[in-house]
Amino acid sequence: MREQTWHGPRSSERRHGGRRGAMAAAAAVVVAVMTTGTLAPSPASAAARPDAVQQGLQALVRDGQPAALASVEDRDGRTRTYTAGVGDLATGSKVPRDGQVRIGSNTKTFTAVIVLQLVGEGKIALDAHVDTYLPGLVRGKGIDGRRITVRQLLQHTSGLPEYGVHISDDELKYRYFEPRELVDIALQDEAEFAPGKKWSYSNTNYVLAGLIIQKVTGRPLAEEMDRRIIKRIGLRHTYFPTPGDKTIREPHPKGYARSSDGAPPRDFTEIDPSAGWAAGQLISTNSDVNRFFTALLGGRLLPAAQLAQMRTTVPVGDTGSHYGLGVMSRKLSCGGVYWGHGGDLVGYETRGGATDDGRAANVTVTSIPPDEAGTNRVQAVVDTALCR
Repeated sequence: MREQTWHGPRSSERRHGGRRGAMAAAAAVVVAVMTTGTLAPSPASAAARPDAVQQGLQALVRDGQPAALASVEDRDGRTRTYTAGVGDLATGSKVPRDGQVRIGSNTKTFTAVIVLQLVGEGKIALDAHVDTYLPGLVRGKGIDGRRITVRQLLQHTSGLPEYGVHISDDELKYRYFEPRELVDIALQDEAEFAPGKKWSYSNTNYVLAGLIIQKVTGRPLAEEMDRRIIKRIGLRHTYFPTPGDKTIREPHPKGYARSSDGAPPRDFTEIDPSAGWAAGQLISTNSDVNRFFTALLGGRLLPAAQLAQMRTTVPVGDTGSHYGLGVMSRKLSCGGVYWGHGGDLVGYETRGGATDDGRAANVTVTSIPPDEAGTNRVQAVVDTALCR
């Protein structure tokens, strides 16, 4: 089975391997371009001491990425932004500084935050079963919503199968999916395991979490996300696309994919993101994602009790990473961990997170790496940014 393009963790962090819609554009067609933010060093000092993050982005471009973007925030809140490569392979245009991108499964953390806010308000119980909120919806081969808890949805320990393996990149580009249709697609398959017995990443979990939010609040998920998170902490460049909106509203680099090895890159910038929905539909910038994770860890979005629940984790296989309720912890080479998620949606991959002392970094590339090693190189730039 092939991993779908709006997932967060790579194949070593979930059962399914491989990657559909990924590309490795020839390095000859891209030219490194640097854009720095408010902490840009003088030309003399930059020549004497090249910036490690910029070097990391340029290495990603040499590996075949059309473009790479990063935003790095220090513990004092000062931000530096970077770009490398080209924003459009056809024209060779520069990459917009801190451009908007599809952030894929980082959306899951937003969804989990809303569920946990509702837990704090007494409207959802983490250990209540899915049937409490969506009676009769989740039934299938070895699947029963009367045995799966909300906590298991958020932690990917439900055993629910992945709907994305049945959706092609071309369907993702052109077709609109209703959330309940995504659930029905998943229920064609058997349960992967009994609820609570293992960990396995499945977008189906978060579609159900989104449906629970709508049932409990009586409002569309997009409205709740906007009211409870985006406006609350001032994410000015983050939004949940409306049905039928295939565009990216603000300046952005184009996103690309190959249909097969050796095929020419295809422009996947404009797609219908509805197949991601609560699991992967958001559009944002690296700086806004940093602001979100910093606010989350700083207690600005959740009461202390719910933030502690979110940070209660289970191992992600033997990767050294751990998964909580919609958030992951990953080890840093300089010691400690950072908290984030990461996400892929055909054309874009993002990786990053924040530390408890206020550092944050997020990196985006404009094609999904074809293998786990490629994603590890993206994550290595995040580590460089947080440890320098």
